[in-house]
Amino acid sequence: MSGKLNIIKLSVGSENIAMLSQWQEERRAQLNVKYSLHITRMWPKRENELLNGGSIYWVIKGAIQLRQKLIGFDEIVGADGIRRCGFRLDPELIPTTKALRRPFQGWRYLKSEDCPSDLSTSRETDDDLPEEMQQSLARLGVL
Repeated sequence: MSGKLNIIKLSVGSENIAMLSQWQEERRAQLNVKYSLHITRMWPKRENELLNGGSIYWVIKGAIQLRQKLIGFDEIVGADGIRRCGFRLDPELIPTTKALRRPFQGWRYLKSEDCPSDLSTSRETDDDLPEEMQQSLARLGVL
């Protein structure tokens, strides 16, 4: 992800990657589209940089756990007349190594050098370490 600008966002209500995947799958079926759509209030000022290979990194239960490629932005005006931004996302969920993050509101830009690496496909089926151990190892910089 060298030199690319990304976004980091909390996946509020998700307990795990499977739950986020299921929610997005249901939403795609409901909208009859092939991409995932996440609606947010703020439109990114650095839209062109984000669309140059950027991803959204999802924080679930206090840690970045996966990413999705950003493929576009849609203007969505709600029934209340307020303009919102729809993040158009590639439906592929790419697991990453876990990286602890404190809660925050909205979304933030995330530089590529601050992004966790993608989890190799050979490790996707590894058993997770206990949560407390993961947090301790992450604080020590091991994870």
